[in-house]
Amino acid sequence: MKALIFGGSGKIGSAIAWDLSKDKDIDEIGIVGRNQKKLEEVKNWIGSDKVKIRILDIDNKTDTISLMKQYDAAAITLPDRRSSYKVVQYAIEAGLNIVDALEEFHRTPDPYETEGLELPKDVSLREYGEWLHEKAVENGVTFVDGMGFAPGLSNITVGEGIRKMDVAEKAIARVGGIPSKEAAQRHPLRYMITWAFEHVLREYMINVNVIKNGKVVEVPASTELEEFRFNKFGKDEVLECAITPGMPSFLFTRPWLREFAEKTVRWPGHWEGIQVLKECGMLDIEPVDFEGKKISPRKFLSAVLTPKLLPNEGETDVCVMYNTVEGKKDGRNIKIEYSMWEEANTKNNISAMMRVTGFPIAITTKMLLLGKIKETGIVAPEDAIKGDLYKEFLRELNKRDINILEEITEV
Repeated sequence: MKALIFGGSGKIGSAIAWDLSKDKDIDEIGIVGRNQKKLEEVKNWIGSDKVKIRILDIDNKTDTISLMKQYDAAAITLPDRRSSYKVVQYAIEAGLNIVDALEEFHRTPDPYETEGLELPKDVSLREYGEWLHEKAVENGVTFVDGMGFAPGLSNITVGEGIRKMDVAEKAIARVGGIPSKEAAQRHPLRYMITWAFEHVLREYMINVNVIKNGKVVEVPASTELEEFRFNKFGKDEVLECAITPGMPSFLFTRPWLREFAEKTVRWPGHWEGIQVLKECGMLDIEPVDFEGKKISPRKFLSAVLTPKLLPNEGETDVCVMYNTVEGKKDGRNIKIEYSMWEEANTKNNISAMMRVTGFPIAITTKMLLLGKIKETGIVAPEDAIKGDLYKEFLRELNKRDINILEEITEV
């Protein structure tokens, strides 16, 4: 079996390749990128002959599809909509089963800051998602859309909680990557970069659809601040979360919920700082005049902040999840909680974000290789990983020392 990884030189792509290289059933892992040196660094770090470097410009459709046809499944960990949608579309044409990490649900693309997304001729943005889905069904392609941490683990656990209810009414996912408590004190905004920072800033600014009182409504990102106490796995920390666009598939797959939202977890003080930056216009994307030049405030802010938010030597991150599903079971009011607190693997230099994002993608890629996910077209994680496959998925996570606690209480 042969797996292909787009974005193979990035943190998440390299974590997927590292994980798959340990699997005795996998014969080859192709890591795709344009930078030979970075790909060689990943290959040397993994230290496996299974890893093959594939230099590719994804704008070359012929070469991309030709490469895809040499593999049995692919994982996509590209940083923006333009590149993600392009590779997805090529994979569907090539008949290649895929799993994508982008938090956007490709079947219902959001209209904000589309990052250069290129639409097919005579297809509108509103039509594009359904067009992709129909093409995938027609070609017998399974496209697991939005796998990793959030979306991904968040979708799978919330989906499981909903299935356990007779009637599910409210689902709130609280997920996020944060610095260790010690590292947070050394960085502005109590934050440390664990993945594409400009994409993080985008998520703080766009409007987000959520469900309130049974209706889909649009709200600004970074709002509805909530404080909660995380006291599982021997931890006892006060954290904060606010709305971000992390699990849009639920608006399509579970529209009957009375309330639904995804919120991003941060240390106290982060969201207050973000709100100040927003009010000052520093997160705006549109260029402004500055000394005779046009400059985007957000791009300027990102350039200034990035060096200050990169991990210092020895600093590690944490990934936190606290999801709740409320509803009725056997006539009783029930609440199901899913909790996770995962830290970095310092022995192998794998961050917490790499672990909880990359490893679920690797597990899903193996499931695609084995034909265990039967649905075709665009399939959300909550519909792809269910029943016996959900139990298998949790067992695979446990093998990688990723543990999710489920608790059911009557309320």
